[in-house]
Amino acid sequence: MSLRERIEALAAATRSSYGDGERTTFAEFRAALSSGAVRAAERGKDGAWRANAWVKQGILLGFRMGALTDLSVDGTFRFFDKDTFPVRGTTVADRVRIVPGGSTIRDGAYVAPGVVCMPPMYVNVGAYVDEGTLIDSHALVGSCAQIGRRVHLSAAAQIGGVLEPVGALPVIIEDDVLVGGNCGVYEGTIVRERAVLAPGTILTGSTPVYDLARERVYRRPSAGGVLEIPAGAVVVPGARAAKGTLANAEGLSLYAPVIVKYRDERTDAATLLEEALR
Repeated sequence: MSLRERIEALAAATRSSYGDGERTTFAEFRAALSSGAVRAAERGKDGAWRANAWVKQGILLGFRMGALTDLSVDGTFRFFDKDTFPVRGTTVADRVRIVPGGSTIRDGAYVAPGVVCMPPMYVNVGAYVDEGTLIDSHALVGSCAQIGRRVHLSAAAQIGGVLEPVGALPVIIEDDVLVGGNCGVYEGTIVRERAVLAPGTILTGSTPVYDLARERVYRRPSAGGVLEIPAGAVVVPGARAAKGTLANAEGLSLYAPVIVKYRDERTDAATLLEEALR
């Protein structure tokens, strides 16, 4: 049986205990996640992203299978988690630059060569972080999030995790995207390549995005759909007038992300990340 077939069979079984054979299968699955051999979501040749439900089932299986254990390091840093999801062991051979200061990568996450991790930051299980990306201080890459090449996740950026339902698309950040400080991207939102999110921008599936440059409004098409930010869009935090008698009387407004332009040479110059930092 293939790894996928074995994981699906274990995920479908109703049981309260697991033997060494089942744990070995899960360890093989976790190693495949860590190496990038399997992913929670993949982009097809048509440009559409699709979730791999069986991969999410495997991650959930690990939580069900695991037992709470002491994962502390040298008795100094105290951690208690499921024994199926230890901290990922990283060596110089991985060519991932992890600056001292308290960062953690959970095993079962793929972090490519050339990624820079500034402390403290966290990468959760099932995440995929591609080459040349910078994860800045206090940034989070949530479970199953897919981060492209040369992405800059600025300080305190939050890329939300989407583990359940298993068929739901995780958050996707494509190549060469700049995510500004204190941004939040949640609920399976797709940010297409070379887009720029200005500091403080929040994107969720239920938040409409107003495109002033193209005079359009982008919304999640349905409860099961995802919000997409177009390639090269420059998104800033904005506001729109709230409706109703009280809102009119008090001059209330609601948060609204606004696309003010599309990326050009001036934007490229302003967002250029010095290669020496990588």
